[in-house]
Amino acid sequence: MAQDDRSQAPRRLHGVVKWFDPRKGFGFIIPDEGGSDILLHANVLRNFGQSSVADGAVVEMDVQETERGLQAVEVFAITPPEGGGSFIIEMPDGEVLENPDDLELEPARIKWFDKGKGFGFANVFGSLEDVFIHIEVLRRSGLADLQAGEAICLAARDGKRGRMAVLVKSWDSVVDTSDEAGDETGDDL
Repeated sequence: MAQDDRSQAPRRLHGVVKWFDPRKGFGFIIPDEGGSDILLHANVLRNFGQSSVADGAVVEMDVQETERGLQAVEVFAITPPEGGGSFIIEMPDGEVLENPDDLELEPARIKWFDKGKGFGFANVFGSLEDVFIHIEVLRRSGLADLQAGEAICLAARDGKRGRMAVLVKSWDSVVDTSDEAGDETGDDL
């Protein structure tokens, strides 16, 4: 390792996702401070608990200078694109969901998802019924794509042709696997 690399600590930046392609395994972020784009590798995103990120999402990350330019080394937060946080959904039956973030999440696994077609299906654990997932639901959730077999959490509602997802979250963003999760004594406070 060169002397320069050891003395240069990662620095915290924010930026907007220019594009990210899960099939290629990378994408680029435009830093808020200007300058060259930041490389975001799929492994760094997976360490955060997501396999994709939507164009326009805001990312808080640590970056490090490499021979080829800035590269994200750790992601700390992803904010969905504008209009992707709190939103209103009108269901086919006329029900209006003002803030899906308040809905109960169910664990599920992606059966298949085709970004080109703009939809796919998931299976909720313990249920045989498929749940339809539209690409707009992913975008509002800050995700760009899903892979077959990927574990997620979703909130679903009954539609005219079956259950449909109204909110999708990456598994790792919902499940707290840190050592601090919960009380070690087992006592509830």
